[in-house]
Amino acid sequence: MKKLVLAVIGLLLVAVAAVLLLRAKSARVNHEGLTLYGNVDIREVNLAFRVGGRIAELTRDEGDPVTEGQVLARLDDEPYRREVAEARSQGDALRARVQLLEAGNRPQEIAQARAVANERQVTSANAKRIYERQRDLLTSKSISIQEAEDSEARYREAEARLKSAQEQLALLEAGFRPEEIAQAKSELGRAEAALASAELRLQDTVLKASAGGVVITRAQEAGAIVQAGTTVFTVSLQQPVWARVYVHETELGKVHPGLKMQVFTDSRPDHPYSGQVGYISPRAEFTPKNVETRELRTSLVYRLRVVITDPDEALRQGMPVTVKAAPSGNQARQ
Repeated sequence: MKKLVLAVIGLLLVAVAAVLLLRAKSARVNHEGLTLYGNVDIREVNLAFRVGGRIAELTRDEGDPVTEGQVLARLDDEPYRREVAEARSQGDALRARVQLLEAGNRPQEIAQARAVANERQVTSANAKRIYERQRDLLTSKSISIQEAEDSEARYREAEARLKSAQEQLALLEAGFRPEEIAQAKSELGRAEAALASAELRLQDTVLKASAGGVVITRAQEAGAIVQAGTTVFTVSLQQPVWARVYVHETELGKVHPGLKMQVFTDSRPDHPYSGQVGYISPRAEFTPKNVETRELRTSLVYRLRVVITDPDEALRQGMPVTVKAAPSGNQARQ
């Protein structure tokens, strides 16, 4: 019984090995003879200031290499520095107002208002006594009606002045309304946002490289007045570099994303670059006129993007290349 089980297991292992061998052989066959044609494609970026002004300095020229974050140009930043100073002063003033409102009135102001209220209270009490006395004299016909009315008017006036002083004292003791404080804080927030925007515009007077590469166009010179968004430099990026190639419909089954490729140029036919298929277009198109293939130019092809993993300065934009599948031993297992 054990011998039978071992025999069955052995047959299964042999079958699995045979299937794997056939798949590997099939993969090798599918990739054999695959030769594609296309051109080197390198991304370019147009660099510009986000603000306008007069160019004060340009630090690089055409053909110069640049690194990420390197300063390439500067604008005259004096107008933007003044804008920052003005915005900062406005913010400081509004910040002081918020602190004033939150702290409330000074104790000296409250004490002064209380003293005024006490003074007017004494004056009102005295006017009240005079008025009552004059009223009694009027009953006995000792004074005229006019004199009695004058004393009453002085008493009513003293009462009104006392009430006004008491209201002023209560207002100072209560402090500022929450709505006033909220409004002042809102104005301060707007001033702080304006300051941040002014500082950002000041920073934008310095133009830096967004990535490493080579300057291929210097479009402006020092002293020029430029608007925001006007191209100053055009930089050819170091990464990514790929070959834009085309595969005939009959060979489409031989390629897949991740397939290892070798990229040949006319200048170094014996030293290919390494790459792999990174993209396959889902749509068919006619062969571009600048691509040389052995097929008819009117044949339908699919566009591929072969990412070159070891680019150097010898690769130039638009350079014609020949792309072949890497030897089977170099293919990554799928």
